[in-house]
Amino acid sequence: MEQSELLSVLEKVANGDISVENAMLRLKQQPFSDIGYAKVDHHRGLRQGTGEVIYGAGKTPEQICGIISSMLKHGQHRVLITRLTVDAAAAVSEKYSIDYHPDCGIAVIGGNRPADGIGRVVISTGGTSDIPVAEEAALTAEFLGNEVVRLYDVGVAGIHRLMAHLEEIMSATVIIAIAGMEGALASVVGGLADCPVIAVPTSVGYGASFGGLSALLSMLNSCASGVSVVNIDNGFGAAYQASMINHIGRKNENTLP
Repeated sequence: MEQSELLSVLEKVANGDISVENAMLRLKQQPFSDIGYAKVDHHRGLRQGTGEVIYGAGKTPEQICGIISSMLKHGQHRVLITRLTVDAAAAVSEKYSIDYHPDCGIAVIGGNRPADGIGRVVISTGGTSDIPVAEEAALTAEFLGNEVVRLYDVGVAGIHRLMAHLEEIMSATVIIAIAGMEGALASVVGGLADCPVIAVPTSVGYGASFGGLSALLSMLNSCASGVSVVNIDNGFGAAYQASMINHIGRKNENTLP
């Protein structure tokens, strides 16, 4: 059950459309389902505003289908799956209708939440090689109900490419800066924007980049204020945080007295 569904139940009780007993029955449903290999959290949407997300890596197609079945059965009509391989996606698609993006391993069931954030999430990359991580972030942010602007291949090696998008940068509610190599993009964007910047180091780079560790350390040591950093290649985590920032105003509007 998501928070919007809880509000709907309470409104129906207030209007006399359902009884208090029926409302209690719906709220008392088991908060998770134990299906053996997974304990599927059905109250996460109620607690956090967003339902559970399936991390596809390391799971068999049968396990993923079982988790999806449990989610749908308990009213989670929109499901996001990350790090889903092509082979696993093919197997899952035999049972469920999925919108699959093989370039970043994202799959969606039930479509995206309508964009209802307070502004726009801008996603920028240093280079084209960072796009798979950026698309994981962009598709996650769109699934969570955000308007997304993509600024790809605007790294510091040709900084004029970034400067051509100052309007998008300066009007953003939150920016995700994604880069490998030395990870300098986050500091540059952080020095231009008046909003939170979430830096994502990627594993793109030559040997001394150490699989993204160099970019991670550079971003952690950024001299620009307002820059936070997530783990290497973690586009999903950056998008989730960005969505929370972009919905803070909406959350305050919906807070009951």
